Amino acid sequence: MKFCRKCGCMMLPEKNQDKVVWICRKCGRKEKGDNTNVLITSKEKVHRVAIPVVDIEKEKDKLSMIDLECHKCKNVGVMWWLQQTRAGDEPATRFYKCIKCGFTWRESS
Repeated sequence: MKFCRKCGCMMLPEKNQDKVVWICRKCGRKEKGDNTNVLITSKEKVHRVAIPVVDIEKEKDKLSMIDLECHKCKNVGVMWWLQQTRAGDEPATRFYKCIKCGFTWRESS
């Protein structure tokens, strides 16, 4: 592992023909490398997945309803939905929205 002398960030090795070049991911500084001590195993490209945004107001007829008391207006009747707000290995967060006053709150598992 090698660190940039200019900004201190970790540098990554890249093989260019038969030579190794260390490149800083932050400032772009390049340094020649010693070919005997570098082993590049693989380079993975991260694929990003688009997550659809749901407009609760437009989709309210598709949401589930339950008889739960609103914390704000005390009306009985709320819509609820689950949303992943933390890491994927964590449980989803349940959201509630009052059908009368529109107050929204969450219940974390």
